[in-house]
Amino acid sequence: QVQLVESGGGLVQAGGSLRLSCAASGRSFSSYAMGWFRQAPGKERKFVLGISGSGRDTYAADFVKGRFTISRDNAKNTVSLQMNSLKPEDTAVYYCAAKLGVAGGSYDYWGQGTQVTVSS
Repeated sequence: QVQLVESGGGLVQAGGSLRLSCAASGRSFSSYAMGWFRQAPGKERKFVLGISGSGRDTYAADFVKGRFTISRDNAKNTVSLQMNSLKPEDTAVYYCAAKLGVAGGSYDYWGQGTQVTVSS
């Protein structure tokens, strides 16, 4: 069982940056692939970025390549999402998620989400 708590959301102007963090409780954090997802109002939740348990491999949706990066610190049981060059269309609730094994596919554990609002 893994519990996830996101932090770092807020209001930022277009072109600005924001860093989200996700703290995980439980054992064997490095056994879990981690992902960030987002859900805009009235839209489906979308995959944003994923990272393997070791941190060696990352996966990004096309719409964030070159702007967002994911990283993890297995010693601190945290995963971060660095968001640069933010656009109003990045406004959404951002969720941290975890799954055993490789990144991709469905995730088993979810945080409560953190709101990111980008003003134009």
